[in-house]
Amino acid sequence: MDQVDKRIIALLSENAKLRIKEIAGDLGMSTTPVFERIKKLERQGIIEGYHAKINRKKLGKVLPAICAISLQEHRSAYLETFEREIVKFEEVTECFHVAGQFDYLVKINTADMDEYRRFVTRKLASLDNIAKVQSSFIMTEVKV
Repeated sequence: MDQVDKRIIALLSENAKLRIKEIAGDLGMSTTPVFERIKKLERQGIIEGYHAKINRKKLGKVLPAICAISLQEHRSAYLETFEREIVKFEEVTECFHVAGQFDYLVKINTADMDEYRRFVTRKLASLDNIAKVQSSFIMTEVKV
């Protein structure tokens, strides 16, 4: 992967809807080699897909939080069950299995503190094997 490929990745990361012509113009290249490079990056699995960035505030989800979750048991079956269940909750937008003090970091988007409380007390608490939950509320999203 050379500097041109890295620039293509940077441009598409900023705006996945850029047209080949726009990328080529930025790079000072013609469209055909840019198209071929993008296809090659896709075939290599470097570009895995294209995603829409959703404005959670316009959806009424103005209270983002990070839940740090510890599990009681760490056998693979327990981890797989937790992962299968946590992603079913619509409030969960991201979930990371991490090393360190906690087992998982989960990003939650809710409308307000009441909705967040219901998520924790009804949905999260319904999952087996949870030992500890620590919540941190996001004040500012610096880079997304």
